This record gives sequence, structure tokens and C-alpha cells, in this order.
Amino acid sequence: MRELKVGDKLYNVKQNGFADFARYSFSEVVSLTKTLAILKNGVRLYNQPKVSYIIEEVGYSVSRQKGVHWHLVSLEAIRNAQIEDEKIKAYQWFKTKDFSLEDKVLVYRKFAALNKV
Repeated sequence: MRELKVGDKLYNVKQNGFADFARYSFSEVVSLTKTLAILKNGVRLYNQPKVSYIIEEVGYSVSRQKGVHWHLVSLEAIRNAQIEDEKIKAYQWFKTKDFSLEDKVLVYRKFAALNKV
């Protein structure tokens, strides 16, 4: 566990309930004060690593927001964010799409080809 340095990349995950998608935010440390690390997006973090267990083992608490932590970016976090973004895009597409009969037949054939029907 170490203190943050200028240039460190961090991420946060928000979710509105268990049924909601995980929404990832990424930012970078742009300046440091005696006790805080300021991110590019304006978020102020206490520059004191803490045991988190929420997403990663170590987190950095947001100043004046109890229970909100940011974590150092990892390849796993980037991949998880990409997967969640794809899920959100697919959900939004299906939510806004008005399927014609031809569209429904195409989707049915695709699922049938995959033995999912």
C-alpha cells in the first residue's frame, strides 16, 4: 500500500442497486496537497491507502464522501469496464429498437444456428 503520485491512474465503480449495470469512471492524479490527491475530473481523494474489499484490496477514500473509494487501474478493471459498456450498449439498443417481423426472423435464425432456441 502506497500513497498516490502525480500521473497515477484510478477508477471508481458506481451501481444503483444489484440489478443495475456497473458504471466505471476513470481519471488521473494531476496534483497533490499535503493530505489530498486531486484527480483530473476534480475528485479529491485522501492520499492515504485503506483496506477496501469492495472491488480491490486497497482503495483511496473520496474527501467528504464516506464509503466511496477509488482504486488503482489494472488490466482486469479495464476489461471489466469494457464488458459492462458492451452490456449497457446492447441493453440500450434493444430498449430503443422497434423490431420488424424481418428483424425478428433474423434474430430467431441466428439463435437457432447457435442452438439457443
